Amino acid sequence: MPFGVRLHAEGATFRLWAPAATNAELSFAPSASGRATLHPAEADAEGWWECEVAEAVAGSSYQWRIDGKLLVPDPASRQNPDGPHQPSAVVDPRQFEWDGDWKGRPWHETVLYELHVGTFTEEGTFRAAEARLAELAELGITAIELMPVADFPGRFGWGYDGVLPFAPHHAYGQPDDLKHLVQAAHRLHMMVFLDVVYNHFGPDANYLGAYAPGFFSKTHGSPWGAAINFDGPDSQPVREFFIHNALYWLQEYRFDGLRLDAVHAISDGSRPHILEELSSRVHVAITGRHVHLVLENEHNGYGHLATPPTAGRFEAQWNDDFHHALHVALTGETHTYYHDYGAEPLDLLARGLTHGMIFEGSERKPGGARKVIEAAPAQPLGTLVNFAHNHDQVGNRARGERLSQLVPKQAASLPTLLALLTPAIPMLFQGEDWGAPEPFLYFADWEGELRDAVRAGRKREFGHAGGDLPDPCSEDTAAASRPDPARANTEAGRAWRAEVRAALHARRAHITPRQAQLQTGKHTAQRIGERGLAVQWRYADGQVLGLEVNLGDQPLAVPAQHLGPVEAKCIFSHRWPADAPAGTWPAWGARWLLGTEITQ
Repeated sequence: MPFGVRLHAEGATFRLWAPAATNAELSFAPSASGRATLHPAEADAEGWWECEVAEAVAGSSYQWRIDGKLLVPDPASRQNPDGPHQPSAVVDPRQFEWDGDWKGRPWHETVLYELHVGTFTEEGTFRAAEARLAELAELGITAIELMPVADFPGRFGWGYDGVLPFAPHHAYGQPDDLKHLVQAAHRLHMMVFLDVVYNHFGPDANYLGAYAPGFFSKTHGSPWGAAINFDGPDSQPVREFFIHNALYWLQEYRFDGLRLDAVHAISDGSRPHILEELSSRVHVAITGRHVHLVLENEHNGYGHLATPPTAGRFEAQWNDDFHHALHVALTGETHTYYHDYGAEPLDLLARGLTHGMIFEGSERKPGGARKVIEAAPAQPLGTLVNFAHNHDQVGNRARGERLSQLVPKQAASLPTLLALLTPAIPMLFQGEDWGAPEPFLYFADWEGELRDAVRAGRKREFGHAGGDLPDPCSEDTAAASRPDPARANTEAGRAWRAEVRAALHARRAHITPRQAQLQTGKHTAQRIGERGLAVQWRYADGQVLGLEVNLGDQPLAVPAQHLGPVEAKCIFSHRWPADAPAGTWPAWGARWLLGTEITQ
């Protein structure tokens, strides 16, 4: 890396881009408990400060001192053992012994499981999460996705306000613990994805403005503070910083993929766009194994997507439209960003199932609704990630309720099954595999004025919810967001997990092998009565995957011409007895059929 520390045979080279500093020195200690001494650094014309320290080894402690007064961590620190306000530690990136035979898995085999390291287990560590991998592999999960682990101040938080993008969060464990988790997953034939944030830095322990203001745009903003400077003066080192961060996680930690958070908040008027350049550099640098790049884009812009994997493009994008239409169809809620889905939500859900994204990109009004409603064209369904739950869609609620807790008990697992059994890539959220009832709340270990501001902001945003709101800065709120794995061993938990296991078996046997033949723009769906949908996904060989679902609490009478593919076999069913009368769809029932063309 051109940033941070580079160990070599005779010590280490320390580098810092600090063009606004008139002087920079390295405060260095041979160990975490050793006495620090100052080492002068030299600057070049572009603001790079460099210092050689012969006695530096793995475990040495260091900070940069700016203009004789401000001590700051290395922004490219590989580890900050006591958090980002404290000294960084030298890490030897070559000391971990990797297996050499992992080549990854192709994208169409992906079944994602999103988890938050701090609440996934009681311990909240990389090592504890690793101990749970085998049960996920046995279930049929092929990839875990970690919410951001970039270091941030405090003990707990979602991770989207990180300030040291190269350093795993100090409360989760050592860098080698994270590498051990990745290797353990690979040994179980599972991929590991990482959520990364390239649209802003967190507000606390962000020292960059003091010595490298070029990191922040003078012309663009973001919903979370100063936007990153990708297209203004001094933007080239900034672009390199984030491109090398992506390469760092994929090469040094051998992650199998990255999910780039909220790219609609990344502003770049230059060419190539930073997303295009990042993708191109990744594809050039990493060959011989599968590496996947995924976007979150609230505007539904699909111009960055391509299949098969293409340098400069991304393999997939989270499909919020599927979730929102499903949520409204099942709950009737139409507040904030659900507003756009309030008119005929079953029709919109049908379009999401057949076309992928429903609405073409548009910014949102302050209340959450889109400024402009335009239909999106059909997208290759394999470029979309469908889910009934994720950290945002649960955590953006005042009390963090899961969708499974908002629908009738008889329908609780149906949203999960609908996400798992479409040609899109499915994703589960932690605990969803056994129907965990625990919420996932917003929490962050802020202090002082920032803590007061966050508490006040939550009250303004969710005052309409009434009653006492969970304290976002309380450790109890983080603890309440931890799914209890003991519930997986209850009768209800075992039944739910068995159904998820059977659904993933059906996907693996009947949907995944046919993904290459899936057509685009040829899929259809029909409304059946008030609460029914019949969906047909078509393949190039003439086969059709059909879904018949009743999203109502009463049996549904169905005309014979809508009874699905000809010569079809049922590959999976939910609440659909084998002796159900022909022409009747059971309440909250769903079945998936594979056969030839639909009867008209």
